[in-house]
Amino acid sequence: MTSSPTLPQSRNAVFAAFALAGITFASLVSRLPDIRQTLHLSNGELGLLLLATSTGCLVSMPLAGRMIERFSAPGIVRAGAVSVVGGLVIAGFGATVAGRELVAALGLFVMGLGVSIWDVAMNVEGAEVERRLGRTIMPRFHAVWSVGSLAGSAVGIPMAALGVPVLLHLCVVGLPALVAAFLATGYFLPVDAHSHDSVDSSGARRSPWTEPRTLFIGVMVLAFALAEGSANDWLSLGVIDGYHQEHWVGVTAFSVFVVSMTVSRFLGTTTLDRFGRAPVLWGCSGLAAVGILITVFAGHLALAFVGIVIWGLGASLGFPVGMSAAADDPIGAAKRVSVVSTIGYGAFLIGPPLLGWIGDHTGTLRSLLVVAALMVPAALTVFAARERS
Repeated sequence: MTSSPTLPQSRNAVFAAFALAGITFASLVSRLPDIRQTLHLSNGELGLLLLATSTGCLVSMPLAGRMIERFSAPGIVRAGAVSVVGGLVIAGFGATVAGRELVAALGLFVMGLGVSIWDVAMNVEGAEVERRLGRTIMPRFHAVWSVGSLAGSAVGIPMAALGVPVLLHLCVVGLPALVAAFLATGYFLPVDAHSHDSVDSSGARRSPWTEPRTLFIGVMVLAFALAEGSANDWLSLGVIDGYHQEHWVGVTAFSVFVVSMTVSRFLGTTTLDRFGRAPVLWGCSGLAAVGILITVFAGHLALAFVGIVIWGLGASLGFPVGMSAAADDPIGAAKRVSVVSTIGYGAFLIGPPLLGWIGDHTGTLRSLLVVAALMVPAALTVFAARERS
């Protein structure tokens, strides 16, 4: 880039970063059955293998803020893309060529390292674009991640059906995605130097981990992330077990949830600008709770699908709005987004085993009531996300 990008160019570049992140993630997910079969893993063993990705995320995410302040958001997105694509290639090689679980786990760990810093950096850049636009757009960035993940799955399904080797598939998707990520970040905004400062004029800015507002936003994001993540992990199984349905019906239920959440993220920006963050998020927490209750207690599949739509609407805005709120003050924004992301991503680590353990005692569908209950602390903490001048 020889000249500064325009604001629309930067907005589109952030859209591209979110879409590419979704595509690469879904490409791996679409081939997990093949990886399980090639490595001769049980479901439990596959779950343990996937913990390598979560571990990588938890290792690097708390460091992402400092890395962005030092190397800039575009630089960290590029580093994250290299790590994600490199991890995909290593995991694909380990699973299908070497036939070694440890090599596959190493690849997933490297991928996890990249996923987290890529995520934080593109959210920081998205918040900067949103601030300069003067209107809400962050939920749309997150909606595009969902669109990207659907696109990655759409490519992965025929790849798997045709028996395309996993390593070849991941290279065919990953390497162009890497090039595209490098091109897109060239259009990121040139952020003013002061926006990356980690200290104020007195040189003594405290850690975001000690800021009550940042921690309250993190709790809110954690609750909404669990409302989203629990559907990813357990909604299909809940419908299959609780309503005695075929596998395809459970997959359809999850697809309805994703579509509902994605549409809400595209359309919810106008509502946020009109009514403000706190009132809209209060409404979202209520919708999510009501939707889950209907899904669990409907007694009829058609009514349960209505509940799933309401659940998706309610779960849609908490995470992206939390990212915007964490970055309201451009000074130290990267560190705050890193802290909120670290707390929020805890839902994706603790959620599956917690709900799985509860499901063993109450049934898969009824275990989701825990998520409905968590909408209470979500509603109590949304005040922290109120707009700040």
